[in-house]
Amino acid sequence: MELFISKIISSVAEIALFAAIPFFWWLVSARKEQRFAAWIGVKKPAGGMKTALAILIISAAFLLLGGYSLYIVKDIETAASDFSGLGVAALPAILVYAIFNTSFPEEFFFRGFMLKRLSKKFGFAIANTAQALLFGALHAVMFFNLVGTARSILILALTGAIAWFTGYVNEKKADGSIIPGWIIHAIANIFSGACAAFMIF
Repeated sequence: MELFISKIISSVAEIALFAAIPFFWWLVSARKEQRFAAWIGVKKPAGGMKTALAILIISAAFLLLGGYSLYIVKDIETAASDFSGLGVAALPAILVYAIFNTSFPEEFFFRGFMLKRLSKKFGFAIANTAQALLFGALHAVMFFNLVGTARSILILALTGAIAWFTGYVNEKKADGSIIPGWIIHAIANIFSGACAAFMIF
């Protein structure tokens, strides 16, 4: 129960932190043109079954990549390490962690704010590549001192690929909704949390 409450508190803090810059940017530049939720992409995704199928295919592919990512950092403490060996008891905390503590704030900032703002200035291809590289670099830097250069580059490539594909699905298949990316990201993080809880790697 303590872990569950801790994840709720950290989720609220992380969402507030990641939403601060986008919210003030919207207040200054777009408040009169569009509601904040629509501006950032928190809206019903377009595309129906095609978008749902894209979510399933990308989620399946990235679960495989995610498993490999977990394997290459198995000897290192990660965000999912809090659940290590806790089994079924950790599932409520894993769900909060995966859905609200990591995937929502990161999708909100990288695909909701950064990708959309950069796309207006540089076009989708450059913007999507830039946000994916920054997302991958953030994850690589976090592990650099622990895993070294080669594994950090691999982490950058894997997490950057996930970021690129979620950006593509959001913008090109779901009419700018960040919901598909949020689902894909959450599934990957539920998987990593469950792997830790059940000591799979």
